[in-house]
Amino acid sequence: MINFNKYYKVFNIVSASLIIISLLLLIFKGLNFGVDFKGGTLIELRIKESQTKISDLRKSFLKMNLGDVSVKKFGTNNDFLIKFEKKNDKKDLISQIKKDLSKDIGNNFDFRRVENVGPKVSAELLKSGIIAIALSLAVMLFYIWIRFEWQFSLGAILALFHDVIITLGFFSLLNLEINLSIVAAVLTIVGYSMNDTVVIFDRVRENLRKYSDIKIFELSNISINETLSRTLITSITTLLALFSIFIFGGQILKGFSFAMILGVVFGTYSSIYIANSVLVSLRVSQKTIIKEDKN
Repeated sequence: MINFNKYYKVFNIVSASLIIISLLLLIFKGLNFGVDFKGGTLIELRIKESQTKISDLRKSFLKMNLGDVSVKKFGTNNDFLIKFEKKNDKKDLISQIKKDLSKDIGNNFDFRRVENVGPKVSAELLKSGIIAIALSLAVMLFYIWIRFEWQFSLGAILALFHDVIITLGFFSLLNLEINLSIVAAVLTIVGYSMNDTVVIFDRVRENLRKYSDIKIFELSNISINETLSRTLITSITTLLALFSIFIFGGQILKGFSFAMILGVVFGTYSSIYIANSVLVSLRVSQKTIIKEDKN
């Protein structure tokens, strides 16, 4: 049997440090919001049989007075992703860009995808994304509060907070783009983390009723080991699928799959060393369960 609780104080310090660093990154560095949330125009460009350099493309787009311009490789060596702050509302903007670009690099290119998001729409999308995440956390809190005792609820919510904040901290640190697919990934992380936590909590509560002479420190460790095979099988199979998407799914799915990979890893970790350690710290006992059962 693995003694997980032997190291829970050390891992709590590690987690607290990661949360503080993530919050500092989010406050001072912020997130790299994509076109979905910031507004502007996104163009996926493919250059056919050409050795055009990214610096040449950047110079060409900067000459067009499109505001802030971002140009980066996207997938293959001939694919590029261009994002810019659209400062004029001319209907023929894309046609004009094609004409200007053909003067600099020739006509051997294709616009494979063009997305336009206005500032009003992007602000509404950002607001909706924040509301969706906040509501999902609130609903999870309500569910755990009804299903378990308040000590369990506190542990579950701290674990969710831990997973979401650290995942966003990684995105801020690596300057990865935040778009609607990342919001979907964060919501999925919330559900995955909660599911993992509930499985362990169910076993802890069962064992609290079964063993009256074992303290929570030892009993929670027994519960984690009893559910460990289920936790590992679920996590490993999920990670195998996510790594496949990350490696073979193309550039568009990289952000989503990376967020999910972080969520699964931290979700599994937090159900053991965050949610469970709250029960140990609050010294949950059989009396707590009996009292709640009577109510």
